Amino acid sequence: MAILKVARLGHPVLRQQARPVPVDAIRSPEIQRFIDDLIETMREYDGAGLAANQVHALQQIAVIEVQGNPRYPDAPLIPLTVVINPVVTPLGEEMEEGWEGCLSVPDMRGVVPRYTAVRLQCLDREGARVELTAKDFFARVIQHESDHLNGTVYLDRMRNLSTLSHIAEWQRHWLGTREQAD
Repeated sequence: MAILKVARLGHPVLRQQARPVPVDAIRSPEIQRFIDDLIETMREYDGAGLAANQVHALQQIAVIEVQGNPRYPDAPLIPLTVVINPVVTPLGEEMEEGWEGCLSVPDMRGVVPRYTAVRLQCLDREGARVELTAKDFFARVIQHESDHLNGTVYLDRMRNLSTLSHIAEWQRHWLGTREQAD
């Protein structure tokens, strides 16, 4: 396994749409090694999720996990979830604004509106179909990572850039005002 280089805002790969992964390729050693590298990279940087675009690969693969993460001490646990070729559907119109950050936009946070509940349809790392309903923080992270696979970053979703903050100022002036994700 390897720690992969994370693309930062401004790199064109973050604005490109990832390609679906052929089902017959999912169990290949290359894809399995890439998934392991994504997981290791996400954990190394204490991310709640990581999408393939963020490590310079235009494949519809993302990983999500929150378990004992020091950046999210109060976040609900999210088991390791490998998401391949996701389709995310809002369940209702209810949205909530919450703090987000991103490993590709280091040291920044901003308030982003997201649907409070979504249906995720995807394939797992074995190529099996997965369908689940996610709410609140898990739904936020799913939407954030799915956006990456579509070439969108959280800044694009912000309604008001006045909350965009450097992490030190966010901790000083905003911490605790809304839920956070990245």
